[in-house]
Amino acid sequence: MSASTPNTAPELHVAAGVIRDAGGRVLLSRRPQHVHQGGLWEFPGGKCEPGETARQALIRELAEELGIAVTAAEPLIQVRHRYPDRSVLLDVFEVTGFEGVPEGREDQPLAWVAPEELDRHPLPAADRPIVTALRLPPYYPILEGGRTATRYRRWLEHLLATGHTLIYWRARDLDPEAYRRLLGCFLPRARQAGATLMVRADLELPPAPGLGLHLDRTTLARCRQRPAGWRRVAAACHTLAELRQAQSLGLDFAVLSPVLATPTHPEARPLGWDSAHDWMQQVNLPVYLLGGLQQRHLYQARTCGARGLAGIRTFLPEDGFNYT
Repeated sequence: MSASTPNTAPELHVAAGVIRDAGGRVLLSRRPQHVHQGGLWEFPGGKCEPGETARQALIRELAEELGIAVTAAEPLIQVRHRYPDRSVLLDVFEVTGFEGVPEGREDQPLAWVAPEELDRHPLPAADRPIVTALRLPPYYPILEGGRTATRYRRWLEHLLATGHTLIYWRARDLDPEAYRRLLGCFLPRARQAGATLMVRADLELPPAPGLGLHLDRTTLARCRQRPAGWRRVAAACHTLAELRQAQSLGLDFAVLSPVLATPTHPEARPLGWDSAHDWMQQVNLPVYLLGGLQQRHLYQARTCGARGLAGIRTFLPEDGFNYT
């Protein structure tokens, strides 16, 4: 097929699994040289057979390829990609439980790779969004409305103590000077805990180790390229066009809101689960859902196609320190 010939081949539906060992390394397998994308590394899995769900295909393929029995798996991301000669739909699962020891049942080489080392292994283009998604945690807490330095400090310590590694310190109730001053205290603490602290784009802070940048929708609309120097960049999105803009800039993830009615924005019309699902199917970008959601909604959000959940109140300390 020439570069000018339209790709009219049927979409190939593939199920793939992200499998981790006890140390957090991810399993890759190498494709045979004679097949499409031959010689590249990939996440194990294979084609869905007619009448087979993606989950059923995952279980069957991993048993055939690796000799393991999947006992638990959660949706991670769905990726659509067009190659010159074919289109693929990847339903990717995070395998959270399995029996047996993975081995190359089809004589394919296997490799256990740390997430931060995955870029050293050549992968098919369709697999690149999977790498971004698996490096992200399921929750994205937002610190907003704390009002005082003491409350924000306590809130941050609570989040770090409960294992959160990606935190957005929005704090629009603080003036810029107070925000910057507290950042000087909070950033070293976040680094010490191995967490990334996302900061507001409107404050025009310089990149630094341990910091990420969160674009509001106004800044996102002005951007023509990904902000330079930042290890992680995210964006707040409220429309499908904004999700597509975030993807075109090569951002790491987006936050889509509001999904349900929320007391912080009672005037905003919620998207609902169906619209959120429809929009996320049209982008290859990890998305956190926000608005009226609790941590108990995580499985529903993942089934809907999201990477996870963002929120404010649901991540407060148990007593809520009289949050209003």
